[in-house]
Amino acid sequence: MWSAFFWIWIILYLSALNTLNALNKLTLLKENPNIPVIAKYFGTKGRYEEVNPYLIRNILAVNRSSLQPPSPQCREIHLTAIIRHGTRYPTTKNVKKMQKLYKLVQSSARGEDCWLHEILTQWTMWYTEDMDGRLVQKGVEDLKHLAVRLSKLFPTIISEEKLRGGLIKFITSSKHRCVNSTLSFKAGLTEMWAITADMEFQHAVNDALMRFFDKCTKFVRDVDNNPSALSEMDKFTQGPEMVRVQQKIADRLNVSYHLITYDMVEAAFYLCAYEFAIKTVNSPWCRLFDEIDGQVMEYALDLKQFWKRGYGYDINSKSSCILFHDVFSRLDKAVNEHNSGQAVNEAVTVQVGHAETLLPLLTLLGFFKDSETLTSTNYASQRERSFRTSRMLPYAANLVLVLFDCGGRDIRLQPLVNEQPVVFPGLADRQESMPLYEDVKRQYAELLNGCDYETVCELFKPGYKLKHTNV
Repeated sequence: MWSAFFWIWIILYLSALNTLNALNKLTLLKENPNIPVIAKYFGTKGRYEEVNPYLIRNILAVNRSSLQPPSPQCREIHLTAIIRHGTRYPTTKNVKKMQKLYKLVQSSARGEDCWLHEILTQWTMWYTEDMDGRLVQKGVEDLKHLAVRLSKLFPTIISEEKLRGGLIKFITSSKHRCVNSTLSFKAGLTEMWAITADMEFQHAVNDALMRFFDKCTKFVRDVDNNPSALSEMDKFTQGPEMVRVQQKIADRLNVSYHLITYDMVEAAFYLCAYEFAIKTVNSPWCRLFDEIDGQVMEYALDLKQFWKRGYGYDINSKSSCILFHDVFSRLDKAVNEHNSGQAVNEAVTVQVGHAETLLPLLTLLGFFKDSETLTSTNYASQRERSFRTSRMLPYAANLVLVLFDCGGRDIRLQPLVNEQPVVFPGLADRQESMPLYEDVKRQYAELLNGCDYETVCELFKPGYKLKHTNV
């Protein structure tokens, strides 16, 4: 009898738990009616808040408990942050695609749906070609808020005293969105500490570091300017998964299938993404997609990044050798100064660049590497992949490396990606996200002793051969 009561209680408990979970989901939907169902699949066009959803409730929230140093006496001695610029307008190329789609919908779409009626009668094409990737106000806020959160996460090193003392260095790409993101990061600090505008903090423009991909001859020739380098993405966009997405969008617009090409689908996806990222609205354009469509689109965009900036070709990651060596030489310098009893001359380095800056470096370091290569034919088996740009590279994405002294010259290095602690590949078996700095250097010894930028980029060699990376 007691056994029967026990199982009845279990069934009632599980039923109540399922009801509670359903109510929680419903509550989140009610609290966030402006979040599209495909928001978490926007790839490099996604909001930072989708990666760290707790920021939706409190944009300045931090979780210091996620940092677990091996000893309570561990203290930060240096921090390097490599940051992607904040939310921006679409580039001229994408604006042209969106304008073409808008004209097609205006001239040919038919239907009674409220969202379509809104596009046809209320929504106007407000994107212009001269916007061309410029930072928007949301992008300004992205970097201001990130500055405040990092200072709360590491208060002893990102401090007013160190900023005023000139111990925080700023480096940026020359692109306006990066320069303005750098200014915004600085403004986040100065406004927080009420530092008057008459006190300026300089930044250096360094495209050799932050736009290394432009200077790498082999990368430009073999990948960037080589149409066949993206053959896997091209095959996927012509495959059955994407054809089905195109047909569904054509059906929703009530237009002929041949009118909805992949470029049209991408333009609609970007319209939804930009409207949400820039204006925080769930645009009627988002209603052209369901969640499955969003997943297919994300995979297509991940294929592009995988083969053009990630693990697809060896030169993609090796093009970042110059930045890799710069980071480790800075870490070495900080360790040497600290161990010799000197004050660390450069306590913090903030470097602002692009998704194209960050992804090759993350790849070179071995983060987000799957056991299988992403291809046009393994979409179904890659549902749980690590290489997902929506989580890796939203606007304001960042890689932060923090040196800690844990006593007795016990120097350790903590990596964080998008403010979340991660484990260096190859050191995961040690069950610690804050390994000894010397162990990290041993892990990357081959790169530290080689990976010469001029050699791998073939700056002085006329011959070349495109090589795949062994994944």
